[in-house]
Amino acid sequence: MQVSEARRAVAAALSIASSLGLTADDAIVLNDSNKLSLRLGPCDVVARVAPVAQQVSQFEVDLALRLAAAGCPVAVPDRRVEPGVHERDGFVVTFWTYHEPVTPQEPEPADYAHALARLHAGMRTLDVPTPHFTDRIAYARELLADRDRTPELGEADRELLAGTLRRMTRVIAERGGPEQLLHGEPHPGNLLAAGEGPLFIDFETCVRGPVEFDLAHAPEEVAAHYPGVDQDLLGACRLLVLAIITTWRWQRGDQLPDGRRLAAEWLGRIRASQAS
Repeated sequence: MQVSEARRAVAAALSIASSLGLTADDAIVLNDSNKLSLRLGPCDVVARVAPVAQQVSQFEVDLALRLAAAGCPVAVPDRRVEPGVHERDGFVVTFWTYHEPVTPQEPEPADYAHALARLHAGMRTLDVPTPHFTDRIAYARELLADRDRTPELGEADRELLAGTLRRMTRVIAERGGPEQLLHGEPHPGNLLAAGEGPLFIDFETCVRGPVEFDLAHAPEEVAAHYPGVDQDLLGACRLLVLAIITTWRWQRGDQLPDGRRLAAEWLGRIRASQAS
């Protein structure tokens, strides 16, 4: 968020927390991206704050509760307040249980894989309307086709990304395989290293697709501990995801810290994959 917007977001979170009976005098920023994650003190609750126009907070709360009921390793809304979405000053705020981080903060690959397999098992029991993973491909193609939205992307790199998206989409379709509800972005940034074990957060990214699409977001070592992985499909998903997130980083106004450097690094990896 922009600095002025972040200040208003923090003020909204503190105000709502106090109105709900939580003792909230200060806020520590845990994560700042499309939404702001704050640790409010001294009540020790996590507030997730998003602009009203850019949120699916009720979906995220409802799904987290359903996943927890299904035995999935997920963070849940704080039990001291009624689970739901609160709106103030153009922001929506949800309140989540705070988990004191443990060391190391990234779990061992086997623990990561076990947690992700448990999440997927619980997700298979739910009937939840979500986008398909190919919607992300379509959006990336839109960005590549619109030079006004990706003005700094060179033409050779634009064609490299577009070609990679085409080829990997075809490979994945040809591999086929079962599809299910997925987290959508179960990378380490969406995994808490809590005392009770790894817990997944941020369910606004859910999609339907093969489990290999989720595994493509995790460190490579994780897949070795996940049962029944189609390695060829996983390889295609890894390259597809890399092309998608690289395209996102070239979007005008992208606010990911160090995004352009990462985009250049990822383009190099995609080029290397074409040469091998």
